[in-house]
Amino acid sequence: MGDLFLVYKNITRNMLRFSLNTFAIVVAFLLLGILGSINHAFNAGIELSADDRLVTVNKVNFTQPLPLGYVNKIKSVEGVKDVTHANWFGAYVKDSNHFFAGMAVDPESYLRVYDDYIAVDEEPKKAWFANRQGAIVGEALAKVYGWEVGDRIPISSNIFSKADNSHVWDMVIEGIFSGKEANADTNWLLFHYKYFIETQTFGNDWIGWVTLTTQDPSLNEQVAREIDKKFENSFHETETSTEKQFNKSFLEQIGNIGFIITSVVGAAFFTILLIVGNTMVLAIRERTREIAVLKTLGFSSSRIFKLVLSESMVVAAFGGMLGIMLSYVFVGGMRNAPGIRNMLPNLYVDSSIIIQSLIYIVILGVVTGFVPAFRAMQLNILDALSKR
Repeated sequence: MGDLFLVYKNITRNMLRFSLNTFAIVVAFLLLGILGSINHAFNAGIELSADDRLVTVNKVNFTQPLPLGYVNKIKSVEGVKDVTHANWFGAYVKDSNHFFAGMAVDPESYLRVYDDYIAVDEEPKKAWFANRQGAIVGEALAKVYGWEVGDRIPISSNIFSKADNSHVWDMVIEGIFSGKEANADTNWLLFHYKYFIETQTFGNDWIGWVTLTTQDPSLNEQVAREIDKKFENSFHETETSTEKQFNKSFLEQIGNIGFIITSVVGAAFFTILLIVGNTMVLAIRERTREIAVLKTLGFSSSRIFKLVLSESMVVAAFGGMLGIMLSYVFVGGMRNAPGIRNMLPNLYVDSSIIIQSLIYIVILGVVTGFVPAFRAMQLNILDALSKR
């Protein structure tokens, strides 16, 4: 009779107990997979932020505009390499439920500043520069709506309106861009700021924010301080920070996602630890005489320890792996929902989450199985057989 067979028989002797333990572990790892993926999606923009890229926004709030004239003034600051600007458009198609990120930008400077992020071929790039009604869209967004180069599409705004009171801007897709990094977000659209500013009814010569690159990341703090000093005590004071800090502060407007997720997963694992650990202790206590018989038959104390610990490891591994597989299914379904896809374009179960889950499986198995395994190893044969 092999040790694996003994482990299997001991685990499955009480199917109700095994099923409940497995279910509890599955739920814990399902939560870990889903919430970990959401946290990863929220932080994807932070991870891809360039070290030499800064963002200047209105000091009051990043939703407040800045004068267009600030662009050239910022460009004149010592240490600044290149500057661009952008306006949030509030883009959607069909109806307001089909929204996505759309921005009015200066095409040439924007692609220079984001050269490390956006990949677009030369021909589409030149075509976009030449056509004021032209737009380039990310490959993820183009795939969702089936857009191709040359398509004329009506893009609506839930913020701005045109002189004819329409909220629809006709655009021609001149190119489809991809991300230079595998996890780069391409669920957005870029079009000409000049086309936008000439047709909308308010906000002329205003921009949403300024993005710039520095000649060296070591100059970031100095450049940021000089920019904010330049507009100090003006009607539109600024706040300049690194792109990473800006993205992080934007997420903090929603809340401390990382802390919330850690708290939920931590509470779930602590509860599971108590449940499974207590169940394992009770299971070994019920088999006290059986363990004594095994020792009488020649099973060494170390072998008994390994058998009992293996039981908790197998239960943790079975439930944990099942939970991870289910998280793939759930996250895949969430990613296909239009609203979630637009909000969290980088939602997927990352390899780091899998590695983290495997580590937790080992920890869960060892922590819940060590105490009962140690007690079984220390069990005295005469005392165990004398108990009724």
